Amino acid sequence: MDIAAKLDGITARLDEIGKPAWIGVMIAGFILFWPVGLGVLAYLIWSGRMAFWKHGGMHGMHHGHGRWHSPSCGGSRRRRHADSGNSAFDEYRAETLRRLEDEQQEFNSFLDDLRRAKDKAEFDQFMADRRRRSDDSAPQPQPEG
Repeated sequence: MDIAAKLDGITARLDEIGKPAWIGVMIAGFILFWPVGLGVLAYLIWSGRMAFWKHGGMHGMHHGHGRWHSPSCGGSRRRRHADSGNSAFDEYRAETLRRLEDEQQEFNSFLDDLRRAKDKAEFDQFMADRRRRSDDSAPQPQPEG
């Protein structure tokens, strides 16, 4: 039996066990010899075994409208979402996102004002302490008498 057939058998057994088996193999690879663990991780990413596990592989990627999407493509929070196909929901989502962005700007402005007020209070305290020290260290005039 050649190596490719043995690897296919091992891969099939790990697929039957599920995601924990793949994670265990990857961790064991890192513990034994880190390039092996890195190789297993690269294989899992390249083969899509982790990204599409619960969605039936490539079969779970098609969402109609001629577009292909990965079920795990949450992306970053700042990414703009494609139309859902429901105009009422799209309008609601756009309005909610706009409102949240406005609230974030207001909150950031509020934080900037608080920082400025704190900086001013600290500076005023420094200047008062400095004046007090300079007044204390200045020679006191002797009363003539």
